[in-house]
Parts: sequence; structure tokens; C-alpha cells
Amino acid sequence: MVDQSWVGHVLDPAGPYQVGREKIREFAVAIGDGDPLFHDLDAARAAGHPDLVAPPTFPVCFTMPVIEAFLRDPAFGWDYTRMVHGDQRIAYHRPVRAGDELTTVVHVDELRTRAGNHMLTLRCEVSDAAGAPVATTHTMLVSPAGEDA
Repeated sequence: MVDQSWVGHVLDPAGPYQVGREKIREFAVAIGDGDPLFHDLDAARAAGHPDLVAPPTFPVCFTMPVIEAFLRDPAFGWDYTRMVHGDQRIAYHRPVRAGDELTTVVHVDELRTRAGNHMLTLRCEVSDAAGAPVATTHTMLVSPAGEDA
């Protein structure tokens, strides 16, 4: 059986993660997105941004390592080796930009078992150095329940 007592658990804040221009450019190249807002400082500033803007999926760079550390904690008991990604959503309060110092707080929103699989939903609240919200991510992960289902 999954331990439902984890639902509602909030991890300690992680970060800050310093968003750098080259990290944004490298990520944009890796996903094949040539949008000038991600590569050209003049284009980003002309569009009203103080610096380069990160592609929409960029938060995985700093939220997934925090999530992974939690999932690998033996106290949680998750089978990380057999996990698959079920769903991912990112809602923005404002764009992520170069120069941001971002903090991530992970919330365990749901943990259930269906059709022989554990399904875990985690929410990451991402805020800037002033504490203002930047993004909210929702990640649903699936792992076989095994003998304890």
C-alpha cells in the first residue's frame, strides 16, 4: 500500500537556481527552438523583457532535480528505477528570464493506486528572489505498485 500520509507534505525550499543566458540559449538549441527571445538579447529587450526569456519547458532544468532527490529518498519508498512520466503542466505567472534567482517548493498533492500502478502528483511552486510567484508546475509520475498494491 502507498503511504497516504505523504499527501499534503511540503518539502523545504530548494534553490536559489540562477537562470543564466547561456543556459537559456543551450536549452533552446537542445529543443530546437530558434525563437529570438531565447537567443538574442536585443530582440528580448525590444519585446519588453529585461533579459533573455526561457522557453516554456525550461523549468524542468531546476524542478526535476529537486523532485528526483525526493523520489530517491528511501523514506518515501518510491521505485524510481521503474517510473514513467505520466503528465506535465506548467502555468506561468510571468516568464522565466535570465538573471532570475528562483526557489522551488515541492508539494505532494496526490498519491493513489489504480490498475496496478502508483500515481503520484507533485506540484512545484517557483518564486523569484523577492518571493513573487513565477510558475507552478504539476507533474504526475507512475510506478508499478508491485506486491503491495
